[in-house]
Amino acid sequence: MTAEKKWVYMFEEGDATMRDLLGGKGAGLAEMANIGLPVPPGFIITTEACLAYYEAGEKFPPGMWGQTLSALKVVEERSGKRFGDPKNPLLVSVRSGSKFSMPGMMQTVLNLGLTDETIKGLIELTGNERFAYDAYRRLVQMFGHVVLEIEARRFESVLERVKEDKGYEVDTDLTTEDLKAITEEFKKVIEEEKGFPFPQDPHEQLRLATAAVFRSWNIKRAVDYREFHKIPHDLGTAANVVTMVFGNMGFDSGTGVAFTRNPASGEKELYGEYLLSAQGEDVVAGIRTPKPISQLKEEMPEIYAQFAEICERLERHYRDVQDVEFTIERGKLWMLQTRTGKRTARAAVKIAVDMVKEGIISKEEAVQRIEPSQIDLLLHPAFDDKAKLQALEDGRFLAKGLNASPGAAVGVAAFDADTAQEWGTAGRPVILVRPETNPDDVHGMLQAQGILTQHGGATSHAAVVARGLGKPCVAGCEAISIDLEAKTFSANEKVVREGDYISLDGGTGEVFIGQIVRVEPKWEKEKELQTLLSWADEFRRLGVWANADYPRDAQRAREFGAEGIGLCRTEHMFFEEERRPIVVKMVMADDEEERKALLDQLLPFQREDFEGLFEVMDGLPVIIRLIDPPMHEFLAPREEVLEEVTRLRCTGQDPQRLAEKEKLLRVVESMWEVNPMLGLRGCRAGIMYPGLTEMQVRAIFQAACRKAKEGIEVHPEVMIPLVGHVNELKVEREKLEKVAKDVMAEEGIEVDYKFGTMIEIPRAALTADEIAKYAEFFSFGTNDLTQMTYGVSRDDAEGKFLLQYVERGILPENPFQVLDREGVGQLMRVTVERGRSTRPDLEIGICGEHGGDPSSIEFCHQLGLNYVSCSPFRVPIARLAAAQAALEEVERDK
Repeated sequence: MTAEKKWVYMFEEGDATMRDLLGGKGAGLAEMANIGLPVPPGFIITTEACLAYYEAGEKFPPGMWGQTLSALKVVEERSGKRFGDPKNPLLVSVRSGSKFSMPGMMQTVLNLGLTDETIKGLIELTGNERFAYDAYRRLVQMFGHVVLEIEARRFESVLERVKEDKGYEVDTDLTTEDLKAITEEFKKVIEEEKGFPFPQDPHEQLRLATAAVFRSWNIKRAVDYREFHKIPHDLGTAANVVTMVFGNMGFDSGTGVAFTRNPASGEKELYGEYLLSAQGEDVVAGIRTPKPISQLKEEMPEIYAQFAEICERLERHYRDVQDVEFTIERGKLWMLQTRTGKRTARAAVKIAVDMVKEGIISKEEAVQRIEPSQIDLLLHPAFDDKAKLQALEDGRFLAKGLNASPGAAVGVAAFDADTAQEWGTAGRPVILVRPETNPDDVHGMLQAQGILTQHGGATSHAAVVARGLGKPCVAGCEAISIDLEAKTFSANEKVVREGDYISLDGGTGEVFIGQIVRVEPKWEKEKELQTLLSWADEFRRLGVWANADYPRDAQRAREFGAEGIGLCRTEHMFFEEERRPIVVKMVMADDEEERKALLDQLLPFQREDFEGLFEVMDGLPVIIRLIDPPMHEFLAPREEVLEEVTRLRCTGQDPQRLAEKEKLLRVVESMWEVNPMLGLRGCRAGIMYPGLTEMQVRAIFQAACRKAKEGIEVHPEVMIPLVGHVNELKVEREKLEKVAKDVMAEEGIEVDYKFGTMIEIPRAALTADEIAKYAEFFSFGTNDLTQMTYGVSRDDAEGKFLLQYVERGILPENPFQVLDREGVGQLMRVTVERGRSTRPDLEIGICGEHGGDPSSIEFCHQLGLNYVSCSPFRVPIARLAAAQAALEEVERDK
């Protein structure tokens, strides 16, 4: 006989390693119970039960409910209470909890077990009738909204009407009689909406609540959150059934949430909030503005000391910052949750570095803990000090709230999540403005640049979600008054309407009307980040170079830790104002003598550009790509020239100008191509335009030799682009290397140099063994290689169908952002293997946009490339990602 599958685990049967099965919340409760912390008795219905529930058409799997009732009996024994007993009632909560933390995205129901009968026992046991009816009205309200799916507003309007009629400010002003009347009204709402009464059978309450928690795995906000964070949809949620402990039994009771370190700054201090005479949702929902956790030290010194000691134990036990929930019931502390704390990018880096210094984690762990995307966020803009000061002087300051999530955000005010989503998706910068956010607002928060709330604290829903998303947030800004119907808010005698620009400083909590200029952060001040990346450099094998066309870019790249220039695009230099007229004349030259004279004029400009690069990159390699785009790009567009020629012909004005424009039109039309990206460009232009690439190489080597004479260590590497056949490279290299040797002879000095090519045509990849005979280095141009492998034009495809392909699941990622390992990646693998079979010391790197993408960097590490090259601001990201790839390889090989 087959043993019945185990669907339910008591806390002591689980531990922290069982997150897949018990979910993060359940595993945390089990682990806290096992290390002796005060956790109320309870049990966990597994994530597998949730998945089986869906597979069975939203029905509990066989055996699950029986196991649930058996576990409930154990809880009854341990608590000394009975579920449904009118004299000594046990009350429980059912809370969701998946493998990965999804704060506020799924459902919770509190106070299950209360009925018209059991409330009498609760009053008798506690001697507190007001508390009992407060708990009952909360159950009916949550049950109606969460389980029976009645619109929350139906219940909120009843509560607001009573408070308004009685002149109450906060919920704690409600009397026992008020709460009784509200509970009865809530029951009527349920009967009106559903056609049946609020269930008076506690077991039926528990059954329906458990099903509701399972269903919450697939509610819109949970699905949106998983999509955004790339969390798989097939994990399911556990249902945690926990004995209720009450923070709303008077002012010797309370509830709160806290982090073991400051999640905004990373400082080692308890950071959180609490409320006395309240239940958990009061703190996170932002309905009442809570007190900072430090104040608990004054109000309940013994409880605070115990709580601080538990937080220290938990942080040491998990070796990471913990986000904890607690309740104080009549002077006794209970721990209700622990999970890894969400934190800002700045806090994440500081905490990782500090924990190494404190001996809690190793350098390797610190490097692996930081997401490369967090480095990106850390280097995002802040407000310009002068512009912000000017905004203050101009009277544009509106209000100040809590600095809940740092960063600078500018956008138009939107007063509901749907509008924020619509505008944000369309590319309009949006600030979501709400009285307080709740999980139903997540789709708008995902698209917003920042979030502003009137109520709530630093651990409110808005603050926690914003920090997780890396978005600026100002919460609890009580100085603003929001009118949702009019879609306005007012503060400081000013009115902001929907669509008006506002600026938020999440680091200070300040709100301004209008737009404030933002600036890039100062790298030299990021000491913790520099420390972390210095550790990353110890572990990575891949070099990290940068794409830089100008000395200023190269200087910035070097400050960020670049070890070379992997791509200098020389054509950008040709587009500058003083040079372009010479380039245009060169393209239109009637004979080679005229072309050579014009190229001679360009040479000093090019030499000067390269001298600046070599000076900045003293001691490091600089790869300079010879001219790549089609020549017609330097001329006016065909349509524009044709239009002017037609106008001049019709008016008969300025015959001389007409003659010039007609010549230009002839040249433009002679160069016109159906598909210029596959036409006369790259090495083909070098071959077909005598003297063009020779001039560039002469400028490169003159600059290198002259800087070498000044004591600068130069390592020029000349990249010949768009090679499809080995003979193209052979012809160009032989011609250009002769120029290089001639220049070195003229200058009287030898410099270290290399000639190589960009691998961007599939044929070049497939014949890499032949091409390597004439190339000392390869650099993958993955933008063009992806275009040619997929047979798409990026400029056309992204706008017309590629992004929809990703949204519809036809493609897993945009292949221009994340390297396509199965297609383009295989061509790269062939290139590496065949190229090094000819030339074992072949230097190979990547210089497309993929060079700064963490997933692509990992693949480059696996292929054995020498370096990745990316934009200067992505250099720190690449340093971290390269180290993580190396450390993951070590883990796999153990």
